[in-house]
Amino acid sequence: MIAFIVRRFFSMAVVLFSLSVLVFLIFFATPGVDPARRMAGRNATPANIAAIRAEFSLDRPLPIQYVTMMDHIVVQRDIESYTNRGVQVIPEIVRAAPVTLSLVLGASVIWVLASIALGVLSAALRGTFWDPLIMAVALIGVSLPVFWLGMVANLLTQQRWNDTVLFRWVPPLGYTRLTDNPLLWFQHLVIPWIVLSILFVGFYARVLRSDLIEKENEDYIRTARAKGISERRVLLRHQLRASLITFVSLFGLDFGALVAGGALLVEVVFGLPGVGRLTYLSLAGLDLPVIMTTVLYGAFVIVIASAAVDVLYAWLDPRTRAS
Repeated sequence: MIAFIVRRFFSMAVVLFSLSVLVFLIFFATPGVDPARRMAGRNATPANIAAIRAEFSLDRPLPIQYVTMMDHIVVQRDIESYTNRGVQVIPEIVRAAPVTLSLVLGASVIWVLASIALGVLSAALRGTFWDPLIMAVALIGVSLPVFWLGMVANLLTQQRWNDTVLFRWVPPLGYTRLTDNPLLWFQHLVIPWIVLSILFVGFYARVLRSDLIEKENEDYIRTARAKGISERRVLLRHQLRASLITFVSLFGLDFGALVAGGALLVEVVFGLPGVGRLTYLSLAGLDLPVIMTTVLYGAFVIVIASAAVDVLYAWLDPRTRAS
C-alpha cells in the first residue's frame, strides 16, 4: 500500500511539472504573444517596452523565464499581477479559494443526497411507471446549460419575483463571508448551490441506479435474500454500500475539478469572487501571472483529488494496487 501511494504521488509531481511547462509555453512562447507590449499599452515607445521586459525578466531565455516565474509562484510566493501592478497573486487566490469551497461544498451536499435518493428510488421501482419518469426528470438537469439556468434563476429571484414572499429574502448578487454573517452567507449561496447541483444530480442518480441493478446478481446479495433479509434492508445495507465505491470515485474527481475552478460559470453569473471568476477575469485581461498561478492551483487540486481517489479505491479494492 505504501509503495502504491509513493507511485501515485510521484506521478502527481510529474503531471504538475509537465502542466506548468505546457501552460508557460502556451502563454510565453506562442508567436505573436508579447506580455511586455500589452502591459505597456497602445502608445508605448520601444524604450518603455524594453524597460518592462527587463523588469519582469521577459528579455531572458525561456528556461530562465520559466525558472524565475516558478520561483516567484512556488518558493517566494510573491508573484505580482501584470495588469494590476503591485497586486500579489497568491493572496488573491487565498481570498478566493474559501468562496469556491463554500459554493462546491454546499452544492455537493445537495447533489449527493438528491442523487442517492433518486437512484435508490428508481432502482426500487424498476419496471414500474415511476422508474423512467424519475430518470427523465433527473436527467433534465444534465441537459440544461448551467450558465442559462443561472441567468434564469437571477431573472426570477433578483427581478421578476424579488418582491414576492417566495424570494424576498434573496439578497443582491455578491458574497458574504461565513464569519461575518452566517445567515447572509447562506442566503447568498443557496440559489447558486441549487443551480450547480442540478448539473450533477441526474448523472449521479443514473450511475447509482445502474450499479444497484448490476449488484442484484452478486452472490452475496442472493445469500442475503436466502437468509430472509427484507428487500429494503438488502437494497440499503448491501447493494447501496457496495455501489457507493463507484459513486465515491466519481464524486472525488468532480469535487476536485469544481474546487479547482470548474464552477467558473456559476461564480460569474452570481458574482461570487471565487477562483473560477478570478481565472475568468485574468483570461479576459490576459494577466499571465494570474493565469499561470490559477492553472497550477487548479491542477494541484485536481491531481490531489485524483490521487486521493486512487488511494481510497486501492484501500477498498486491493486488486487495483498492482496497476
